[in-house]
Amino acid sequence: MTSRLFYHKETGAPVQIIARAQTKPTYQEVICYQELTKPYDHFVMEKRQFFAEYVKEFAELMNEKAIELGLTNTHFVTPHGLDDANHYTTALELAKLTDYAMNNETFAKIVGTKSTTIYINNQSRQINNTNELLGVLNGVVGVKTGFTNNAGRCLVTETKRNNMDIITIVLGADTKKDRTKDSVNLIEYTFSKYKMYNLEEQIIEEFNKWKNINEKRILIIKGKTSNPKLALGAIEKATIPICDNDKIEYSINALTEIEAPVEQWNVMGKLTVKINGEILENIDIVNVNEVQKRDWKDYFKIVLNRFEDMGKMLINQQI
Repeated sequence: MTSRLFYHKETGAPVQIIARAQTKPTYQEVICYQELTKPYDHFVMEKRQFFAEYVKEFAELMNEKAIELGLTNTHFVTPHGLDDANHYTTALELAKLTDYAMNNETFAKIVGTKSTTIYINNQSRQINNTNELLGVLNGVVGVKTGFTNNAGRCLVTETKRNNMDIITIVLGADTKKDRTKDSVNLIEYTFSKYKMYNLEEQIIEEFNKWKNINEKRILIIKGKTSNPKLALGAIEKATIPICDNDKIEYSINALTEIEAPVEQWNVMGKLTVKINGEILENIDIVNVNEVQKRDWKDYFKIVLNRFEDMGKMLINQQI
């Protein structure tokens, strides 16, 4: 990257030109052909148009990402978020967006930094995070304050304690003090009422209890083996936060019989987990081994075994 200082020939205003190698010209590269020949007011207009175009393009990229993340009630007009009728989101979707963003290490580091020193033209300047809870409330790791006249005082906070990670959203507070107080109340309430629950461990326990009783009851008709060997499919949610009064229910529905051939990993049933009556997980119960259909050799062996059994019975009776 190279940088040179030019002066407008009519106004004498200094203009810094930064040359970069990229497919689309930067603002500085565009004005390199303009500022030395056009009037200064025209130069200012070109500057505004240039940045307006880039703001629009950046907002379009933001909206593409919102669609990708399934944020159906979110729309961006600008990167800075100043009031606009078409610039909106919801508390829920802010939480989803925050959850995604905090997986980016660079973003997480920036929003989790209390203060830092930067240098502009060899002059140092300290900048401070406006998140009042960062470095003060136990477990707070970020993320962002916000304010406009229409939105009021806003604060998105991520807090980690006791192996639980929560995101709280406060929108429309009247003052910074209210914003902070409401956030603290939400955080403390959540950690007092919720705990992490090892769902995977309990699912496996419930399945094994059912399997020990029911695996031999599932009949494979005309198969080389009469019963399947069962296993659980993938469990999506290993641990979940639950409230003191949450009710968790487990139920299993499986086939009682199936005709061979049976493919490996064929779904034989479902283990359903409900929390407060709503389905949380539907996990496949699968057949681990392929079961082929019997052929004439298998039937001949069955008949032969029966004759052998009958022969043994006759011998025992004679004795």
